[in-house]
Amino acid sequence: MSCDFFALANTGVQGLHPYQAGKPTDELERELGLTNIVKLASNENPLGVGELVKAALEQQLAGITRYPDANGFYLKQALADKYDLAPALFTLGNGSNDVLELIARSFVTPEHEVIFAQHAFVVYPLVTQAIGATGVAVPAKDWGHDLPAMLAAITERTRLIFIANPNNPTGTFLTAEALYAFLTQVPKEVIVVLDEAYFEYVDKELQAPSITWLTEFSNLIITRTFSKAYGLAGLRVGYSMSHPDIADILNRVRQPFNCNSFALAAAQAALSDHDFLTASVALNNQQRAVLETFFSDQGIGYIPSKGNFITVELTQDPAAVYQALLHKGVIVRPVAGYGLTKHLRVSIGTALENETFMQALLAVLIELDAQ
Repeated sequence: MSCDFFALANTGVQGLHPYQAGKPTDELERELGLTNIVKLASNENPLGVGELVKAALEQQLAGITRYPDANGFYLKQALADKYDLAPALFTLGNGSNDVLELIARSFVTPEHEVIFAQHAFVVYPLVTQAIGATGVAVPAKDWGHDLPAMLAAITERTRLIFIANPNNPTGTFLTAEALYAFLTQVPKEVIVVLDEAYFEYVDKELQAPSITWLTEFSNLIITRTFSKAYGLAGLRVGYSMSHPDIADILNRVRQPFNCNSFALAAAQAALSDHDFLTASVALNNQQRAVLETFFSDQGIGYIPSKGNFITVELTQDPAAVYQALLHKGVIVRPVAGYGLTKHLRVSIGTALENETFMQALLAVLIELDAQ
């Protein structure tokens, strides 16, 4: 007779539902027998990776039998040089998702509360629930963060606040002035995580000087990733910048080999490939404008985005639209789990990918209207 292992799990884990990633192309191929699939579901870089990254990956093949550098010395040094910070401020992760988990598990207990926005990245409530802490979802303002309301939600039990800027999945954006004013009012014992996974896509003149705030706000942690603009989603490497004492705590909890050799080398190479990053951002800006014009011309509502995706509001059932698009070989992202029950999120692809999506969406909407 088998044991009731569900009953053995902690109560927070019992209520969890696994994170639902964007559908992989090979899964759709298996299900429907389709080819030439366009995936616009996971906010990946449609340009792939640069030549410097490819060369770095090839060089790592000879050492594949060896464990990676557990401390990521050279990548930390490259990041330190880029941001003019000491290496001791950095924590590396298996994607920034890993670092977000490390932060919560290092500082939050079941007695604490964690604050996040209503439509924010799903990992924030997931890790909060897994720990058994209390999640406080502050109602959104214009699909994004209501900073005054988040300040008002702070209690003596609050230990952590998550803020994504730009926000995923809505693409909404907070100004540097608003963020700075917010930080000045947060109690020093409450840790603020500023999740900047899509930072590189923000126009230069709008980017917050968040790194300069680290010296003023010891309770601030900034997380970034190589998965988006740098095109390394498959290698899973991200990082945080924080007060050295916070980084020390995170590195005590962090698994020693959470970044593999290929990820470390590729990330270091990506940092120096300025041309590839510039091309990635330029393509995103150009094609985002194309999609925005298309949505406006077709009367399709959308949330203005500063990321590499756009969330659209539909009059038809989003689940039906999503399924119909799959049958046309186009994968987008359902976001009902984020409380966006009338929406779908669309990653910004190449010109050809976006044209395929636009034509498929028009055909689907006509077909559904005719039913």
